[in-house]
Amino acid sequence: MTTYWISTLLVALAEMGDRTQLLAIMLASRYRKPVPILLGILVATLANHSLAALLGFYVASLLAAQWFKLVIALSFVAMAAWALIPDKESEGEPTGRRLGVFLTTATAFFLVEIGDKTQIATAALAARFHDVLIVAAGTTTGMMIANIPAVYLGQAVTKVLPIKSLRFAAAAVYLVLGLWGIAAALGWL
Repeated sequence: MTTYWISTLLVALAEMGDRTQLLAIMLASRYRKPVPILLGILVATLANHSLAALLGFYVASLLAAQWFKLVIALSFVAMAAWALIPDKESEGEPTGRRLGVFLTTATAFFLVEIGDKTQIATAALAARFHDVLIVAAGTTTGMMIANIPAVYLGQAVTKVLPIKSLRFAAAAVYLVLGLWGIAAALGWL
């Protein structure tokens, strides 16, 4: 259960102010249909994070050497630094008239999430904990925890939540996991 909660917490914190959360706010402001937007986010996140967790799991299974464990641990340290960098809202506007709100959201979220820090964190968590289902469930829960208020509150959510503080909290958690992983890989724990 620890894997689930760590995955949920890390991604919920990392998602604050992330480009996909900005996309959720933009979609909510534009379409004002929270249920299809949230379902689109859920479907896209499940698909994207399941694939990322599978990749992380199999790469870790193939490369169980000490150097790979160090690389995974260092990726958490890098994620700590990346979590401190605010994302900017995309200038492109979604085109929901042709696809509908659900498909527009699902497609946009899946594509925008590719290479995003929460996707990379999902792969790293699966590599670290060797549990695809629990990690994907936790990271998806974290995405939903962060995006449900964003969708229902629209742009007002960015004025209510101290995003800068949440970014620092996410960076701290990533850093602790990274340093812990480095110590474990070097045999210090």
